[in-house]
Amino acid sequence: MSDETTHAVAGAGRAGWLLPAILSLLAFAANSIFCRLALMHGDIDPESFTALRLFSGGVFLLCLARLRTPSQAIGGSWKGSLSLFIYAYLFSIAYVELGAGVGALILFGAVQVTMFLCGWLRGERFQPRVMFGMLAAFAGLLALLLPGADAPPLDSALIMVASGAAWGVYSLIGKGSANPLADTAGNFLRSLPLPLLPLLIVIVHGGLHISPAGVLYALGSGVLASGVGYAIWYQVVRQISSHQAATLQLSVPVIASLVGVLLLGEPISLRLTLISIIVLAGVGVALMPARSRLPSSDKGDAIAGGGKILRSPLGNRGKDCSAHRR
Repeated sequence: MSDETTHAVAGAGRAGWLLPAILSLLAFAANSIFCRLALMHGDIDPESFTALRLFSGGVFLLCLARLRTPSQAIGGSWKGSLSLFIYAYLFSIAYVELGAGVGALILFGAVQVTMFLCGWLRGERFQPRVMFGMLAAFAGLLALLLPGADAPPLDSALIMVASGAAWGVYSLIGKGSANPLADTAGNFLRSLPLPLLPLLIVIVHGGLHISPAGVLYALGSGVLASGVGYAIWYQVVRQISSHQAATLQLSVPVIASLVGVLLLGEPISLRLTLISIIVLAGVGVALMPARSRLPSSDKGDAIAGGGKILRSPLGNRGKDCSAHRR
């Protein structure tokens, strides 16, 4: 296969998932904004926010799945729904104190570590170009916490780390999905009983608080940022490797920070602008296709690296971290 043909095929494949990936990343950033807006002034308690988010997201996804494929059975798994609930509940608790940009940074840093580690355990090998891009993007994100930014509360930061790990597991479970929309809807619906216990505890202790604004933020998080975003993301992760998915998600804290400037009144600065450029440039470098000639016998199923042909992890994209297929 010629270099021109190889690059054309790679470009066509990338074009198929790039726009959906951008839309899902915008939705993930919106989740941070919705959650922070709802919880920063106590418009709603974290337990009620989580319950409304999962309920509205599940109903929306169920309707969408029925409209698209009425005969398709609802899928998903209990491990997927448990990972989803843990992520969503801890996410809400952490955002009581964390700012939008800092919270998103910690969250997707934990996601990155989880997904890269699982990819490594599964046998993925990373080219120097990918490592350089990922490290540049991650270094830019770390700079968001350096001079000019206050250190986040330790307890809230650790809670967000656990939330990010759960989201990383949930993303990897999604790589084994043959019907992403039906599985996402099923995961949301299965998760609905899980917030009942923490919600009951809050009611008993008199901590329940719900305002109209808080309900609207929770519904926006559930329907738009979660329902739509997750359905699209499940489609994307089936087409890319774990390191690509993790590197893509590094752009979310930058998006959340920039939106926070507009909606939460955070001051914009040259430093924030430069860091955003560094992070997005690092993501772009990590996702650039390798420029190497492949033997015809390995076309479409190998990548070049270290002077030898390595089997592409994309050939195993139907497997999750435990090589489990539903």
